[in-house]
Amino acid sequence: MSEGYPGVGRVLVIIPTYNEADNVRIIVDRLRSAVPVADVLIADDHSPDGTGAIADELAAADPQVQVMHRAGKQGLGAAYLAGFAWAHERDYEAVVEMDADGSHAPEELPKLLDALASADVVLGSRWVRGGTVVNWPLHRLAISRVGNLYTRLALGMPYKDATGGYRAYRMTALDKLDISTVASQGYCFQVDLAWRAYRNGFRVAEVPITFAERERGASKMSSSIVREALWRVTVWGSQARVNGMRARLSGKRSGG
Repeated sequence: MSEGYPGVGRVLVIIPTYNEADNVRIIVDRLRSAVPVADVLIADDHSPDGTGAIADELAAADPQVQVMHRAGKQGLGAAYLAGFAWAHERDYEAVVEMDADGSHAPEELPKLLDALASADVVLGSRWVRGGTVVNWPLHRLAISRVGNLYTRLALGMPYKDATGGYRAYRMTALDKLDISTVASQGYCFQVDLAWRAYRNGFRVAEVPITFAERERGASKMSSSIVREALWRVTVWGSQARVNGMRARLSGKRSGG
């Protein structure tokens, strides 16, 4: 059993993988060096490139590395939900989401965990002061910037980077979010959980990170992921406004 991180407790870093054979060994080695007390769960979606076999090698050599072999490519959100359940069953106090491709620097994880000591959720943010993005083409920068602006306007959340995937949660917070009803994927999965945390009044902190475009392998970003996020955020925002109007009307009736 691993030690706990000061002020946080036992930490599990969940790394979803699909065709990350070129990256998984590197990212796990960096993570184990950066935060030795953190345990690692590699959630592999039956990668045809042999990622799962490499993950098994890492687990055989290090008791703080575990592997979850999933039946097929089911998406980022489903992988994280399975990882959250795995962590809950083993009494972890905190979980971290981290990409396998190196875009999330393990060396910055202590910043997130330090912030989690006084928060329920910590978002690694590219768009707060001190955050930055390295080697992204202009169209990716535009999609992220516009997407986060639209999310803030549609949902009324104050967070600068609600779509980012480098974040940490206290398990006590996840237990209150009814994550069994989460069906969204990709960017939208991240917005969904941030939206639930905001509506529940959780303490959410944003800390600046440096996001670096992957050097090896192919990006999983697609137009369908962007469309899903746009559609779901629009629906959630509309529902929130309708519910707010109903609540105000109900209050006027009861007061009148």
